[in-house]
Amino acid sequence: MPSLLLLAIAIVIEVTGSAALKASQGFSRPLPSVVVVVSAIATFYLIGIIVNRLPLGIIYATWSGVGTALTAVIGVVVFHETLVLSQIAGIGLIITGVILLNVPTQPKTDHEPGGNARPIRP
Repeated sequence: MPSLLLLAIAIVIEVTGSAALKASQGFSRPLPSVVVVVSAIATFYLIGIIVNRLPLGIIYATWSGVGTALTAVIGVVVFHETLVLSQIAGIGLIITGVILLNVPTQPKTDHEPGGNARPIRP
């Protein structure tokens, strides 16, 4: 399975676990409490697979940043929490940071015979 798809699945599972954490009411409700524990195990299992394929810093920043933004949206939609303009701006900055971290920093290269690399030009 592609690494980015696994990362997206890990993010969705983690956000589900975060929502279940709120719903567990301090682990006093059994079903949401079980969802929290299972989602934590599943998320870290997937991250453990992905970390062998992609850079750790990019994985973690993407996972935590997108997870934070989605969790805030779940808080508003499901739990009727409110966000003020500065909080919305902060979430926007998190998403901007994740996007910038995932932009390639070096041009793709063609490898020439002899081990030399040259940038690909359109």
